[in-house]
Amino acid sequence: MSLSSSTTKTPAPAQPEPSSNAFSQPTYTSASIRAYFARPTVAAFVAGGVAGAVSRTVVSPFERMKIIMQVQGPGSANYQGVWGTLSKMWKEEGWRGYMRGNGINCVRIVPYSAVQYSSYTIYKDYIMEEGRTELDTPRRLCAGALAGITSVVATYPLDIVRTRLSIQTASIGKLHINRSEAPGMWSTTKHLYRTEGGFLALYRGMIPTIIGVAPYVGLNFAVYESMREYVADDYGNIGAAGKLLCGAISGAVAQTLTYPFDVLRRRFQVNTMKDLGFQYTSVLDAIISITKKEGAFGLYKGLSANLLKVAPSMASSWLSYELVKDFLQR
Repeated sequence: MSLSSSTTKTPAPAQPEPSSNAFSQPTYTSASIRAYFARPTVAAFVAGGVAGAVSRTVVSPFERMKIIMQVQGPGSANYQGVWGTLSKMWKEEGWRGYMRGNGINCVRIVPYSAVQYSSYTIYKDYIMEEGRTELDTPRRLCAGALAGITSVVATYPLDIVRTRLSIQTASIGKLHINRSEAPGMWSTTKHLYRTEGGFLALYRGMIPTIIGVAPYVGLNFAVYESMREYVADDYGNIGAAGKLLCGAISGAVAQTLTYPFDVLRRRFQVNTMKDLGFQYTSVLDAIISITKKEGAFGLYKGLSANLLKVAPSMASSWLSYELVKDFLQR
């Protein structure tokens, strides 16, 4: 018998099995991170936030002008016309007057827009008919309305604070505050909470806001996606100019049809400020009072300024959204 046949082979030590500990740290790679951000809901959330910040900064002067016109009650005529108002803002406050309230507006609009676009993606998938890849117009309106309500509820306190910051240095009645003494975002929030009703004060005017935002967002999404189908080529592709055009048209249509609700929203957000010349007990009381004292067009105050801002606002918003989403998902 040979030596090799009589020698017993020692088995190699067993390799330790991978730990199955539930608390082990996951391994993050660039591929896994990219895959996460490519998910439809996540991509829509990030792209929506970027789109909101870009669009609001682009049209900040028009946004503040619109708010000033909306809350300028009967008997106050300091701000007349688009160019007259822009000129007065510049003379009194310089370029800072054009951007006043934009900081809180961006703080508000980033989560607002992110929630709106991502929740639309979720609602769109939820109500999609089986076997289809696109919603019909009624379902687009429904998904958009639900997305609008969701985003309002999530971010409304930031909206009411932004409104207060936008008008506090304007020359409306006895309201004017010296720019050097104007409170900031946090001080305004604390003042609202402590002196005007606590937590509920941060949601004052939310009902008329939802009444206006739900159809506005529904129309915005429905018109944009419908226009997109007309502008796209045979392969479903659409260029930057086409996206800008679709966004401008969808925003203009949605804003014009729902504008009176936006005026009501602003009025109720400042309803407790006694120096403005109006105080309403209900939405119906506000409508009757505005039409009686300010005429039928009182519910359309600031519409011209709004239309000047809405086209570049929605155009830049949709373009930014599409570009960022495409980048994350390619």
